[in-house]
Amino acid sequence: MGRTNDSMLTEFVLVGLSAHPKLQTVFFALVLWMYLMILLGNGILISVIIYDSHLHTPMYFFLCNLSFLDICYTSSSVPLILDSFLTVRKRVSFSGCMVQMFLSFAMGATECVLLGMMALDRYVAICYPLRYPAIMRKGAYVPMAAGSWVSGLVDSVVQTSLAMQLPFCANNVINHFVCEILAILKLACADIAINVISMAVSNLVVLVIPLLVISISYIFIIATILRIPSTEGKCKAFSTCSAHSTVVIIFYGTIFFMYAKPKSKSSVGPVNQDVVEALISLLYGVMTPMLNPLIYSLRNKDVKTAVKTMLGRKNSDGV
Repeated sequence: MGRTNDSMLTEFVLVGLSAHPKLQTVFFALVLWMYLMILLGNGILISVIIYDSHLHTPMYFFLCNLSFLDICYTSSSVPLILDSFLTVRKRVSFSGCMVQMFLSFAMGATECVLLGMMALDRYVAICYPLRYPAIMRKGAYVPMAAGSWVSGLVDSVVQTSLAMQLPFCANNVINHFVCEILAILKLACADIAINVISMAVSNLVVLVIPLLVISISYIFIIATILRIPSTEGKCKAFSTCSAHSTVVIIFYGTIFFMYAKPKSKSSVGPVNQDVVEALISLLYGVMTPMLNPLIYSLRNKDVKTAVKTMLGRKNSDGV
């Protein structure tokens, strides 16, 4: 069971899709391909934003942070997921499990807050276009992004610290691909009331409040767009926030389905529950970060132009 003489837990066992070996092979290839696309897509987007001086604006500064965040998030979990597909019952040390849980939770919480900050940026840009340069100056948007990172890290420190203090007595088997905090809390053999309250507060701070900020911002954004007389003006205004709204819908839709529940999604269920787990994990942990650069590049003329310019210059330099 992976215990020392004093019965302290030293490791966890990740079950994953061990009961479905054929699916493991398929999911390994699929997740690996998605992970490579995440690294490539977000890496290109970051490079383009840094390379093109025309994109050195608050909106693209936030987008650069989002892309870097997606790379960090997937890199904190995908290698372990891939490894679990190659092993019947993947064993992870207690400390390794806590580190992975801390990083994944921190990146997820940071992204929630960052999307709220990006909504505020779009609100100011559309509702107060003339005052936008003065309001969203460097002294404002840099602390906004930094605050997103700090809030996510602090939240994760609190949740991970509370989880590490729990005793784990009989069961060390996690019905998941990674060390998910809700699945780990379920294995504790002590009262987890404090953890439950802490998670509820966390959901309020990093899920509900940013979502309220996003919702209120878009109410004002839509009201402002509807007051624009020309159809061309409305389309142009809407196009500046359509990519962000699409990302928000995908991200929050999956994250609420996964985490805003009183019980862990990895609780014992039907025979095919582990297959459902795999699909949900892919949607939130891999699919969303892969789609983000695609959404922003397809819906943004500035990014597409910058990519063509960068590739054109590299080709000319090669010649």
